[in-house]
Amino acid sequence: METTVNDIAADCAAAKAASRTLAFATTGSKDRALESIATGLRDRSGAILEANAADLADERAQGLSDALVDRLSLDGGRIEAMAAGVEAVAALDDPVGEVLETRTLESGIELSKVRVPLGVVAVVYEARPNVTIDCAVLTIKSGNAILLRGSSYAERTNRALADVVRQGLAEAGLPADSVVLSTGGGRDQLADLATQDGVIDLLIPRGGEGLKDALKEVATVPVMYAASGNCHVYVHSEADLEMARAIVLNAKVSRPGVCNSAETLLVDHAIAARFLPSALSDLREAGVELVGDERAVAASGGVDMAEAAESDWDTEFLDLKLAVGVVDDLDAAIAHVNEHGSGHSEAIVTASAEAADRFTTEVDAAAVYVNASTRFTDGFEYGMGAEIGNSTQKLHARGPIGLRELTTFKYVGRGDGQIRG
Repeated sequence: METTVNDIAADCAAAKAASRTLAFATTGSKDRALESIATGLRDRSGAILEANAADLADERAQGLSDALVDRLSLDGGRIEAMAAGVEAVAALDDPVGEVLETRTLESGIELSKVRVPLGVVAVVYEARPNVTIDCAVLTIKSGNAILLRGSSYAERTNRALADVVRQGLAEAGLPADSVVLSTGGGRDQLADLATQDGVIDLLIPRGGEGLKDALKEVATVPVMYAASGNCHVYVHSEADLEMARAIVLNAKVSRPGVCNSAETLLVDHAIAARFLPSALSDLREAGVELVGDERAVAASGGVDMAEAAESDWDTEFLDLKLAVGVVDDLDAAIAHVNEHGSGHSEAIVTASAEAADRFTTEVDAAAVYVNASTRFTDGFEYGMGAEIGNSTQKLHARGPIGLRELTTFKYVGRGDGQIRG
């Protein structure tokens, strides 16, 4: 397949022009667009799956890991889940125009703080085609235009999905260029996108540290990083060990190629010899490659485990691989997570309310769980309908980026002739 190279400046200009109309669109028209998109996904599922099969067969996808192939792959169930997610977003309240607060100033002016769209959002993302739909519908509902830049090895699938979205917009009387898919080119085009000052209001990269570092070098537009998920599960000395086994297995195995999967298991030394042999056996039976520190290997009960390299503690594997460490106590676990974690999602398994409170208070991450899998960090699970990514930053959003995170606000003052002395 010959890749089509889009003109970044022209794509951005088209999205900017569309954003001026979309910002003032009624909730009804936006919801009609989403309903048309959901219908289109179901009606055109055959064509979407055909495009996806072609992407999977392309030579550009041949070097991908099994986990990345899973991220790229679609089937009827995943398309139906996308359509259901679109309908869930349509059912949410429209954030645009929401009055956040109102007060009367000493001057007599009535001042309101009102939620408004950002304008044009650009998203750079990797293999998962559902991101095309999630990002598009969230920005439509929040009144933003979007420029989508996906992976070359998902180009056919993304194009088929974007065509469904653009048709849905047109059917609702909204500008099709509210969603623009930009393709082709390399690092130069990424730099062009990241320097569209006055056109791109927010750039969200969804990818690994390499993408993040590349953008940091060149970006002049505001950037919110939906970056790596180096997530941990810590099994405390007072954990229910059967519960911990189930949580660890789910956090690593259910979707190893996504950012909320666990990459490191930490176990309190007091229960390591009782817990690790069975937990590691579960993981090995599921095909997980295990690497561990000296104490983890010693407590493994003979389960196959290689020695962990120092870099393993800082690596987002996005695959069936897990680093395992034994720590002295809660203090050591918190210190390890804060040193090596990426600020995404962290979990503790414990029956101790005191330990749970300390972990949730002292661990610096967007999402912290007690007795639950890290896999729950997800806009759909949080009732947001979908997400545009998970922010590991603290400004202006943190965690799943949903409708409200795609808005800003303006102050509106209403007076009756006041002038300032």
